[in-house]
Amino acid sequence: MRMIVASTMLLLALSGCTSGGGTSGEHVLVKLTGTSKNSGRIGQATLSPRGDVTDVSAFVSGVPFGVTLPVRLYAFIYPGSCQQLGQQPAYELNSTVLTDHKGMADGWRLSRTAQVPLATLRSAPHALVLRTPPSDGGQDIFCGDLP
Repeated sequence: MRMIVASTMLLLALSGCTSGGGTSGEHVLVKLTGTSKNSGRIGQATLSPRGDVTDVSAFVSGVPFGVTLPVRLYAFIYPGSCQQLGQQPAYELNSTVLTDHKGMADGWRLSRTAQVPLATLRSAPHALVLRTPPSDGGQDIFCGDLP
């Protein structure tokens, strides 16, 4: 029941968001899907251009059982897609790894900055990956393809 309530609240919160075409001032939405290590969880990231950098804000419905509190999530942008990630991340978004807990929604929010323009990210296939810290196994728990 708690998962249904959290998922419903997430979908309602995100229903008013729109996706832009990637020009200056527009936002891009990325659907995040839980990996096999975090099955059934969902999330969404918003990528916003800010000059030569891209702001990334994400909300995820939960993390696997056993992840140390407070939750720390590492974020990476890989070349390729969630089905076929590149060998190494193209961009690491880990100047901070703490997340904010969103109370009754039973979810976690994070904000990061990618040192790359959004137009560059959209010019070739890329995927956003969220990973647990090395102390929690360093497991990929969410992935989403950039449109």
